[in-house]
Amino acid sequence: MTDSTSATQTGSETKEFSAEVGRLLDLVVHALYSEREIFLRELVANAADATDRRRFEALTDGARALPEGAKIRINPDKDARLLTISDDGAGMSREELVSNLGTIARSGTRAFGQQLENAKPEDRPSLIGQFGVGFYAAFMVADRVEVVSRRAGAEEAWRWSSDGRGSYTIEPASRETAGTDITLHIKTDADEFLDTYRLQSIIRKWSDHIAWPVTILQDGKEEAANEGTALWRKPRSEVTTEQLEEFYRHLTHKFDTPWETLHWRAEGTMEFSALLFIPSSRPFEFGEQTRESRIRLHVRRMFITDEAEILPSWLRFVQGVVDTEDLPLNVSREMLQATPVLARIRKAVTGKVLAALKTRLEDAQAYAAFWDNFGPILKEGMWDDPTYRTEVAGLSRFRSSAVDGLTGLADYISRMKPEQDAIYYVTGDNADVLAASPQIEGFKARGIEVLLLSDAVDSFWPERLGTYEGKTLRNVAQGLNDLDKFAPDTETAAQKADMETVLPALKTALENEVTDVRATDRLVSSAMVLSAPEGGPDLQLRKLMQRSGQAMPEAKPVLELNPAHPLAHMLAARLQAGEDIAPLAHILLDVASIQNGDSPKDVNAFAGRIMDYLAAAPATAG
Repeated sequence: MTDSTSATQTGSETKEFSAEVGRLLDLVVHALYSEREIFLRELVANAADATDRRRFEALTDGARALPEGAKIRINPDKDARLLTISDDGAGMSREELVSNLGTIARSGTRAFGQQLENAKPEDRPSLIGQFGVGFYAAFMVADRVEVVSRRAGAEEAWRWSSDGRGSYTIEPASRETAGTDITLHIKTDADEFLDTYRLQSIIRKWSDHIAWPVTILQDGKEEAANEGTALWRKPRSEVTTEQLEEFYRHLTHKFDTPWETLHWRAEGTMEFSALLFIPSSRPFEFGEQTRESRIRLHVRRMFITDEAEILPSWLRFVQGVVDTEDLPLNVSREMLQATPVLARIRKAVTGKVLAALKTRLEDAQAYAAFWDNFGPILKEGMWDDPTYRTEVAGLSRFRSSAVDGLTGLADYISRMKPEQDAIYYVTGDNADVLAASPQIEGFKARGIEVLLLSDAVDSFWPERLGTYEGKTLRNVAQGLNDLDKFAPDTETAAQKADMETVLPALKTALENEVTDVRATDRLVSSAMVLSAPEGGPDLQLRKLMQRSGQAMPEAKPVLELNPAHPLAHMLAARLQAGEDIAPLAHILLDVASIQNGDSPKDVNAFAGRIMDYLAAAPATAG
């Protein structure tokens, strides 16, 4: 949104949308034309959220108490071609109207626009809800939208109005009580949304599970439009799959079907009902994603908060509702953190989700789809949760150098060589690249399996997990020379002689660039490879930390040379001929860096060395 505004003496102010926002509004309106009815779902959901918020605010501020019989009212006026959605919720101040109804004008607008343009038609309605711009779906059916809102606890009300084309107006208004009225001036081709029966069918389809009563004005009377049934409190046998899927879509703003549905009631020392969903598709990324779980906590059906952290952050992809009898309705956030009741609920709910994942492991294809969507998040549990670390490790799946598809740690152990006592892994940015990495050549040649870990979290959790079923996790890139136990040293006397000549020369040439230069038997076809110094940070971890802007202590790598490679003999021959191999040594170091997924420290110097080397090469006789 630009700062371009104009004000009048009556307090009315017009603000201009930026050109980008105007384009985005056009996308919202026209890209969803076939799903126009979702505008009502979004507006009713917003009204319910506002009512929930006011009820929660009233717990600590009696002046914001909800009126008796709070509800959401829908009033179609066919003669005036107006549709009004009213609530008794928290309302909005002038500043909140500008901020909340200008969400799409903030950073990330362009990214959202690209997502919307590129999304499949069936995914677009889901995008609208997930990106928090559901209010603007109103412009699909209205050529003008007016919002009159009064903040709970305040005396003044404000009107926001816009035709969605380039600007909006904000001005003083009047409203007898706190809450919000959204009035849509219905387009001539949207008459169906002034019909009470059509409106009722939409509410039944999308909003039947809203906890607050929703009414539609018909012949001067308010008729109930939703059952307001808390599905999570019903026995599983009394709820249909269709009802569960409709509630899932209402809750998540997604249009897929859940990958897993958990619906149960706990009784005994504690009582609660739960209805949880694991989506079958990952969310569209947009801006900074929160790491906190957003499971909705209810007390006797009444929404309390979605910030109770009922599930740990590494299960934040799970969505749903937990409703308990064992907390007071006026529970504060401070009390939530201290009460043992919530701690027991957290343990029970987390255990239920993990048990469901363990059961689904039996269907490898289905679990692979889940893992592709949420595996990187679940693996965070091995890093930051000692209580469930081992259990999460058992649920985790990985790419491997030895088998196609995904494998688990237990399966890896079942394939280990008799003399093998470690689970070997390598980290990087791409599993396919890792499969061909020089780092694992020696292991593959000896038939030793290596796990290919390509998610950012993979550079962290193995150190915390440490062992699994008594087997140590070991990073092959740390330069640990474990290969001797699997095959004898095949280095010839000539190769040893070459190394005695070459290694000291390379160390001298690269003394300011590397910690050490040494021979290695873990290479087969590659000439050299970089590794971390003993006790130093893994090279991939260092790379990740530097990308995130975190300072890392200086730690020069180790250059390892393959004695059996022709390059080693060539270097020895040049040294015996009295040549200076320092320029070639720097080329080798730069090539090793490239093989490791990095750029040379000085690209221009690298290019210059290559050109000098090529220019000095002897001509081939023709």
